[in-house]
Parts: sequence; structure tokens; C-alpha cells
Amino acid sequence: MLRVTDLVKHFPITKGLLKRKVGAVQAVDGLSFDVYPGETLGVVGESGCGKSTMGRLITRLLEPTGGKVEFEGRDITHLSTGQMRPMRRDVQMIFQDPYGSLNPRHTIGGIVGTPFRLQGVEPEGGVKKEVQGLLELVGLSPEHYNRYPHEFSGGQRQRIGIARALALRPKLVVADEPVSALDVSIQAQVVNLLDDLQSELGLTYVIIAHDLSVIRHVSDRIAVMYLGKIVELADRKSLYESPMHPYTKALLSAVPVPDPRRKGTRSDRIRLEGDVPSPISPPAGCRFHTRCWKATEICGVQEPPLLQLRTGHQVACHHPENAPDQVPGEERLPQAREAAELVSVAKPEPADQSAAKPAEDAAAEKPSAKGGPAKGGPAKDSSAKDGSAEDGSVEGAAAENTAVEDTAAGDTAVDPEAEAGPDAK
Repeated sequence: MLRVTDLVKHFPITKGLLKRKVGAVQAVDGLSFDVYPGETLGVVGESGCGKSTMGRLITRLLEPTGGKVEFEGRDITHLSTGQMRPMRRDVQMIFQDPYGSLNPRHTIGGIVGTPFRLQGVEPEGGVKKEVQGLLELVGLSPEHYNRYPHEFSGGQRQRIGIARALALRPKLVVADEPVSALDVSIQAQVVNLLDDLQSELGLTYVIIAHDLSVIRHVSDRIAVMYLGKIVELADRKSLYESPMHPYTKALLSAVPVPDPRRKGTRSDRIRLEGDVPSPISPPAGCRFHTRCWKATEICGVQEPPLLQLRTGHQVACHHPENAPDQVPGEERLPQAREAAELVSVAKPEPADQSAAKPAEDAAAEKPSAKGGPAKGGPAKDSSAKDGSAEDGSVEGAAAENTAVEDTAAGDTAVDPEAEAGPDAK
């Protein structure tokens, strides 16, 4: 249905009164992928990697700098506004911010009914009846037709945005982080709604998100982006069970496993060192090599192409995980040995309170009543605390700069009980 080839978008940086171009932000730089009818393609990556820009490019809300976008065999890369208008019926977008994407001066009936007016479509039974049917389809009441956006919660506003996108029964829907601004309970409702609508209406989705758990739930295939490029593209099962790109492996290591049976067990996490390079002047060669623990000399010189190393599994890496080395015999760079470390995180067992003396128990109760830590209580583990704060998102992984170091490099696991010090009991 959709084919994207070498898609590029550079935002110019100008200076002076004459607006002389002095550089460019390389938001998207050479994306190529296909979207098939009836499937859901998930796109993940940390903030600033170009996900939202890519979504606006394929819906032609932004003009591409280069490359080609084809929808159902037709090249729509450089169509004018008038030429794109008929295509808008088939390609729609759900925006990220449910608070900013709805006009506060318009009623819900006017907002959802706008696509019919712009396209000159008169549905059977009238626009009002059709809009009320759409509101009911997304779980709202037809009585909401005359209300204004400020009268609704965040989840309800996102449902209104979904109803507007589905008004003309499009074939392709691009959802730009549709649940990132919502509470977890509301996220589940919206995600399930998208699934139900896809089954009922036969929709094709491109869902952009930073929450890896949401993407795993809704996607058939997943593309991982880093600094304007796709570094890995695979089906859901293959990506989560056997990631090939080191960056993907780093992201997945930051996702907590909601399994009570694993309480108290150790889990390996990846801690990346350094910051994400600037898209204004990205590094030469592989863009991830400055933070990769497997980087060799060729990684800083030659950009790896996106190759299919397994059926349906593409990766752009000279030294992939869970696959044969594409450039064997290369020696790791000295800085690569310090680019990441292996951290083992475990929740310490609570201290045995039965052996404590009565005097110590009385002393322990006083600070705990004031909200402070009780003496003799379980040792605090900063690593475990950080791990529990993880929300399974790419942004969480980027904020903590997590990544993995080969155990062969000689890194030792961090013992939380050793870190707690002699005060832990």
C-alpha cells in the first residue's frame, strides 16, 4: 500500500538578515520501508530521532527534501495541495497532543464534521447523523455533538481525534504517539479501540511511539530509528526475542518484565555512556558507533546498509547481535570498551526482623512514623529504584543512557547489597 524510498528531510539553519543557510538539521536521512494492506507497522526511537517528522512526510504534511513516497503505486512525493486533496480521504493522521489538535472554539460536531465539508461529501442521512455514529463508534455518546473540547478528559479528546481521522473511512492511518499523553488505564482503552477499529474497518496503521510495551501489543512489524535512520526492521516476535542491532538490544534491556515470579532475581541491563550526537552534524559511518560497545574502525568510516540477514529481519550493522559478523577480524576501538557496561540489578531480600532487639525495633518505628526510612529495614538499592521507575519507554532508556558491555570485556556486575554499605541489615 505504501512504499517509502530513500526519504530525506533536512531543515535549513539560516543566519543574518539575508537568511544565509549555514547548516541543516538532518531530521530524516534516507528511510526506506514498505507498509502492506491490513498490517500495523510500529516505529520506535528516542526523542529527536525523526519519528514524528517521518509520519508528517508520508502524509505529506511536510515537503520532503529528497526520496520518494508512493501510495498504492502513485508517486505523491511532490503533489501540490490541490492534487493531494483527493488523497486525503485515504490517508489520515492522529496527532500526538489531544489538547492541541482540537480547536477550542469549535464544537465536537463541527470538528468531526470538518472532513465532510472540506471534501464535499454528503453522507447518507446527513452529516450530523454520521458524526454521531462516529462518536458512538469510538466509545463516546452522540449527545456530545454540541459540546466543546474543554468539557472532555484527555482520553475522550483522543477519541475525538480518532473519530475525525476515521470520518472519511481512510485506508491508511498514521498515529503519532496516540497514547503518550494519557494515563496508563486510558492508554489501554485507546489501544484496544484502535485494534477493534482495525478489525472492523480493515485499516492499515503506522503507529509511532516510544513505549515499547505498547508497540509490542499493537504491531505486526517494528522499525527502530536512531538519529534519522532505520537501524532495524523486523516482525514483532523476531525483534523482541532476537534483536540484532546493539541499539535495539540496549532499548529492550531497559523494559521491566511484569512477572512477580522474577522478584528478587537478577537481570542484566545495558548502560550506554555519552550523549546522542547532534542531528546537525551526525558522526560519519554508523551513527551509533560513538555509543556502541562493538564499534570497530570500519564503523566510523563506512555506513552499514540495511540488509536482510534473516527472513523478514533487516539490520544496519557491521557487527550484529545474534547473526554472523559482517566484517570479521576487526579489532574493537579503545573507546568502544568504555562505551557501555553490564549492570546486574537485583532486589535485596528484606532483613529478618524477628532477630532484632526490642530496643532497635522501637528506634526503627520512630523515623518510619515521620515518613523516613526505618532503621534495620531492607537495604536501599539505587539501581533497583531506577529500574522500578522505568516505564518501558525509549525515552526512559535515553534518559538513563542504558546499554550493555560484553562480559568478555571484563566488566563486573554491581552487587546491590555491597553498594548498600555496612548499615544494611
